Amino acid sequence: MWWPRIALALSILAAALLFFSGFGVRAGVWPFRVGFGMFAGAMLAGLAAIGAASIALAVPRLRHPRRTLMAALLIGAASAAMPLEHLRRVKTLPYINDITTDTQKPPQFAQAKPYESHFAELQQLGYPGLQPLVLAAPPAQVFARALAAARAMELEIVAADEDAGRIEAVATTRWFGFKDDMVVRIAPSGAGSRMDVRSKSRVGRSDLGANARRIQEFLTRVGSERGATYHPRRDDDRLQPHATGGLPARRAGAGV
Repeated sequence: MWWPRIALALSILAAALLFFSGFGVRAGVWPFRVGFGMFAGAMLAGLAAIGAASIALAVPRLRHPRRTLMAALLIGAASAAMPLEHLRRVKTLPYINDITTDTQKPPQFAQAKPYESHFAELQQLGYPGLQPLVLAAPPAQVFARALAAARAMELEIVAADEDAGRIEAVATTRWFGFKDDMVVRIAPSGAGSRMDVRSKSRVGRSDLGANARRIQEFLTRVGSERGATYHPRRDDDRLQPHATGGLPARRAGAGV
């Protein structure tokens, strides 16, 4: 029957678009805008495959071969799942690509990057539990922990200055291979130390929560030792709807 073949063809197209959307960008075959277009195409083709397979399974005379339809349904659903999650995060997370534990005086990169004033309000709405890490250990020990945590997370260390209490690194996103910059600032605080972190995406206006999750993981790794006062909330990285009334207009974007 031609209907199951159409459903299967749509599902295979969706899977191919999804795979090559990220592979092509990472390999430098095409720019990220083309990759995004293929990413969106994978969602549409996957949904079409789900629809075609569902209709065929519901109509007795179109139901055979059943295995082909089930394969089309599963492949289509798997291919559409990732782009749909991407879309959900774009709609529910703050449109920001620069996250820091200190919104009043963000850690600065070697090549200074401006921090937009409205980001602080959006960050508070989306990630209210993100805060500095305060430890009872001296700065030298905290620096060693932070450097070990960065290496454990497979970040590319760009600079590590123990005297200045500063570490700068680059993270690479898994799917499209985008580069996000991260800087760590460690300073004396009473008898111990305070550590602040900033993570900023180079591409897009929305990071889909990637920078906040990266900072949270980093703080959790460093603060797992005794003496830390940072306790990440279980919902720090959940998708949270937020009101944006009265905030400056922003361009949509994404980073995966």
